[in-house]
Amino acid sequence: MSTARQPGEASRLRAPLFFAIMTALIVIEGLTSGWNSALGIVNMGLLSAIMALGVNMQWGYAGLFNAGAMGFLALGGIAPVLISMPPTPGAFAAGGFAIMAAFAVAIIAVLAAIWLYRNLAGRARALAVAGVLIAGFFLYRAIFDPAVSAIEAINPSAAGNLGGLGLPTLVSWPVGALLAAGAAWLVGKTALGLRSDYLAIATLGIAEILVAVLKNEQWLDRGVLNVNGIPRPWPVPYEIDLQNSAEFVAKAQAWGIDPQTASTLTVKFAFLALFVVVILALIWLTEMALKSPWGRMMRAIRDNEISAAAMGKNVTRRHLQIFVLGSAVIGLAGAMMISLDGQMTPTSYNPLRYTFLILVMVIVGGSGNNWGSILGGVLIWYVWVKAGDWGPDIMSVLASPIPDGAFHDHMIRSAPHMRMLVMGVILLAVLRFSPRGLLPEK
Repeated sequence: MSTARQPGEASRLRAPLFFAIMTALIVIEGLTSGWNSALGIVNMGLLSAIMALGVNMQWGYAGLFNAGAMGFLALGGIAPVLISMPPTPGAFAAGGFAIMAAFAVAIIAVLAAIWLYRNLAGRARALAVAGVLIAGFFLYRAIFDPAVSAIEAINPSAAGNLGGLGLPTLVSWPVGALLAAGAAWLVGKTALGLRSDYLAIATLGIAEILVAVLKNEQWLDRGVLNVNGIPRPWPVPYEIDLQNSAEFVAKAQAWGIDPQTASTLTVKFAFLALFVVVILALIWLTEMALKSPWGRMMRAIRDNEISAAAMGKNVTRRHLQIFVLGSAVIGLAGAMMISLDGQMTPTSYNPLRYTFLILVMVIVGGSGNNWGSILGGVLIWYVWVKAGDWGPDIMSVLASPIPDGAFHDHMIRSAPHMRMLVMGVILLAVLRFSPRGLLPEK
């Protein structure tokens, strides 16, 4: 009687094996570099996994290559600033109502231009549309610019922006998802008519525009001056409060742990618990969606749009739907990341980290597999962090036989690029030996 393992059994053991390896790597990190480092990697790895889930919904479910994940992440990140931060005293009275009026003028001008375009013809249509848009622009600027100047003049060293609503930080997470979803709907209505590389170029350009807006609109988020002190979500405590608690200090000393280290670990465990709850909810929802008739329809559209359209499926509408849903998940991750960092820094958004690396996570984990996105998110983030730590040591060893000089110095200076080299090697290895990812789509 044959005892050979069947292919189905091997595939069932694949996911537990890889997750066990990932767990072992985290444990080794905790034992060697400290549990603060290990928990930091896990928390950012889980946030990266949520970003990868959003991209996987667009690419793995529907074949939409979104190269603008960074923009939707940044839009989600603005939510804690607008929702959780306290309002700047006097800012709204100084210019908030005027800014709302300016936006109303802009919307009315656009709607009027659309109406004129649809109801006129020939040269009259061109002149009327151009006239309305030009007049609307100058009126918008006449209202908007003084309002912005008034807001930015209020306590510019510490504020200079409208501030937020002072609501709980947890409220800002779904708001971040809604902001990203709304922007994705606007982008999708114009860009989803494109395909393949054209869609990637369009979404990448739109992401850069969104980040540029956040960097320059100081009245909204202080721009490059950053917003600090964003409140933490319940029930995450502050380290200083724990260190000032006699009961907490006594418990830490009873366990033989320094109170400062114990407070940091407690905060990271609290964030970890919140992130695990969110990611489990997302996994349940995405798995149910993927196995439903809707999920089968999305994969049918991905595999053959012509056949799906011939069966009566509205391909463009479904593409827009999945594009909005995936972007909402990315926006949720953006709001969660800002809550973890405690500050909004628009200059930190770059395509390498928040677009390319997320795509690598999806490819390595397995496009179309939600659990693969989780594995890829945590694993690739771990490798990204450790490659930065190991890079200088590896380069020093490689450069040690080389005499001192220009080439030796060049190799030492090249150590920070080890991350990109390692990512490229991993991506090539996966595409060569497991082109469907570590956890392929069933």
